[in-house]
Amino acid sequence: MDRPVLMGIVLVVLVGLLALMYLGWRGRQRRQSGLPKTQPVPADRGADLISTEVFYVATTMANEPLNRVAVSGLGYRARASVTVSERGVILAIPGEADAFIPAAHLRGVDRATWTIDRVVEKGGLIVLAWNLTADDTTVAVDSYLRLADGSTEAALVSAMRELLRTPQPQNPVHTPIPTHTQIPMHTQGHQGDIE
Repeated sequence: MDRPVLMGIVLVVLVGLLALMYLGWRGRQRRQSGLPKTQPVPADRGADLISTEVFYVATTMANEPLNRVAVSGLGYRARASVTVSERGVILAIPGEADAFIPAAHLRGVDRATWTIDRVVEKGGLIVLAWNLTADDTTVAVDSYLRLADGSTEAALVSAMRELLRTPQPQNPVHTPIPTHTQIPMHTQGHQGDIE
């Protein structure tokens, strides 16, 4: 078979695979269209406790690290910033509206080694567990972050955990997130630290 013909076949296969990936992504977005939207940053967010640059890896359904959330500006990996304020956590992803996670919607902070499309050293990802909430609908999700500057990691985790301990106005009953013991590649040493 001639080389141009082979190249044409390979090209057609690649285009077909890309088309299938696109259709799969669009299908996921349609299926998740009913998920609550992220909240805008309020004017009364309180004083900022810490802000740092991160690599935003993914947001997945809670305890399902391969089930990516593809809506509400949470679907794509990107360099971003995370700010912990007195009232909640602000996730700023370039090209998307800043997402505000009220302290009352936080469920916990954990460490992980892997999630969809990303594997790092043991405990190299911070997992922020929170609830997407609107009206009477609440969906539990996990956001995976990798710090650009490891020197701020301890301070960021500490600020998040302090926020979890601080009573918030109209804060619902706080339910700790389940541990990730059913997922072997998640770290085991930090699970006792979940708030």
